[in-house]
Amino acid sequence: MLSDKLSQLRQQRPVTVIGSAVIDVIADAYALPWRGCDIELRQQSVNIGGCALNVAVALKRLDIDACNALPLGQGVWADIVRNNLHKQGITSVIETDRGDNGWCLALVEPDGERTFMSFTGVENAWTNEWLARLPRHADGLVYLSGYQLTASCADLLIGWLASTPGVTALIDFGPRIADIPPERFARIMACKPLITLNRQEAEIVAELYQLPDETEALGKAWLERWHAPLIVRQDKDGAWYFSEKGCGQAAAFPTTVVDTIGAGDSHAGGVLAGLAAGWSLNEAVTLGNAVASWVVSHRGGDCAPTRDELLLTHKHI
Repeated sequence: MLSDKLSQLRQQRPVTVIGSAVIDVIADAYALPWRGCDIELRQQSVNIGGCALNVAVALKRLDIDACNALPLGQGVWADIVRNNLHKQGITSVIETDRGDNGWCLALVEPDGERTFMSFTGVENAWTNEWLARLPRHADGLVYLSGYQLTASCADLLIGWLASTPGVTALIDFGPRIADIPPERFARIMACKPLITLNRQEAEIVAELYQLPDETEALGKAWLERWHAPLIVRQDKDGAWYFSEKGCGQAAAFPTTVVDTIGAGDSHAGGVLAGLAAGWSLNEAVTLGNAVASWVVSHRGGDCAPTRDELLLTHKHI
């Protein structure tokens, strides 16, 4: 049972979270804007966000310690991010005066689907000096996002990952999957990372790399080609997982969707927490499903549940 596993969640492996901490300005939109239009939005909130930040929050609330490498700059947005992180007990090993943090406008349609328009800040200004501050644990787990792996810092980060043998990277390409050149994708896959994709991203990968579009066949073809594990998230239908040790489908946890911001990030945080505790991929993906089901039933992307909240919600599961 998930509740039994949660009560025994104890960290065994170190975790490093690399990526962005930005500001999300979230607004309801009755429709997406079209060229030349003038639509009125209803602001929901101004939240701290960013894929890596959402992962860091999920890990913190599940009592998993992480080295958070979330570049924090100087400016209006950076101050908001820094103050909010401080309130949550989260610190970053990367501080810089090279500019402000980025921000994005997130438009949420009536069905909960979200569309982002992003402004880049210091989160993509990675240097060798910053990378030197990161631990190199042979049995460590590392989180990376597609937003950094399609930015100008991508080759630097991939080089660092390739030069850290034994580490297991969990990579969520997100909507940037189609923007990764084949040669860069090959360098990434040579590191044997655990890749997590949603439905749409899996379809894109299948088309780009001539793989089957049916999920189970896709996963098996993925293993045969890259010999690296894969997660395919299918929202209300749970998530498939594929690895050399086994394949299967972890069931979803029924919930009422409010918005989907941060769902994939929080799922990654849940998976990392399970893997950090020495759980199997199946068990870790199940935990990811539980965390994501909580997040989509709440506003914003930085609302991952604590372990106690999960235990209370899933005490009979």
